[in-house]
Amino acid sequence: MNNLPGDSIEINRRYLDSLMVEGRLVGACQPTTVCTFLGQSFEMPIMTAALSHIDLVGMAEGAEAAGAPVSIGMGDNEELRKVLATGARVMKIIKPYADPEMIYSRIRFAEENGAMAVGMDIEHAFHADSAEPDNLFGLELKLPTEKELRDLIASTRLPFFVKGAMSVQDAERCANLGCRGIILSHHNGLLRYAVPPAALLPGIRAVVGDRLLLIVDGGMESGYDIYKVLALGADLVTVGKALMQPLKENGADGVRDILKTMDQQLSVMMVRTGIPDLLHLDPSVLWQSQGIFPIVK
Repeated sequence: MNNLPGDSIEINRRYLDSLMVEGRLVGACQPTTVCTFLGQSFEMPIMTAALSHIDLVGMAEGAEAAGAPVSIGMGDNEELRKVLATGARVMKIIKPYADPEMIYSRIRFAEENGAMAVGMDIEHAFHADSAEPDNLFGLELKLPTEKELRDLIASTRLPFFVKGAMSVQDAERCANLGCRGIILSHHNGLLRYAVPPAALLPGIRAVVGDRLLLIVDGGMESGYDIYKVLALGADLVTVGKALMQPLKENGADGVRDILKTMDQQLSVMMVRTGIPDLLHLDPSVLWQSQGIFPIVK
């Protein structure tokens, strides 16, 4: 917690902790957490978050060993090549560079070298403390116009995701532009007083239906959190901070082990609420403690 007014990380934590679960054990059976994403089968609906400046090769190796999809953040094509060489199924998230060729070249490289999908974290276009475009290691960023975004999406055969869409309005626009999905994210608190991504899920799902895949990013600390977010309508969730210390201490094995632990926690929640598989996740199992958030039911 950074203790600044409107700390979105703290708000998100409070929201997730406010959700309670009713038990449904009669007739329950051993569940499976196997999921299909972009036509590929994975052992769990948990994706590594689009991290940067860490051992991304070790992160990818651990995720692949656990049977989880991978997303990676800022970095050059050589770094992406090394990550793809691990055999992991990878979504490459690209910064909204002001120079369009920097974006197009990364999209082309991802497509030519076997990435599963590409995306752009539009929430990082502006400086954290001003309304000016951000500058990242001397490289200027810029929020793309809708036409520019449409052109980027049309330039590749890979599924394209927009990271940072945080409203029904943005979700509808992304669907109309041809996106395959969105990643609900406030980029570790860049948007102050942000509505928790999970709280936005039911409304967005009701409007876009199956037109978009919905991935939720930010603050997932356990399989219990993951269960709640999936029940609210997410197709996948991302885990970032919870993997960083295991990666630092035990490399790929640490990442593998924490992902498997989270998946086991997810399974425990599913069996105790009568959910046999991810297609049967049911938001009606969720209740909400009284507080500042609207009641789920």
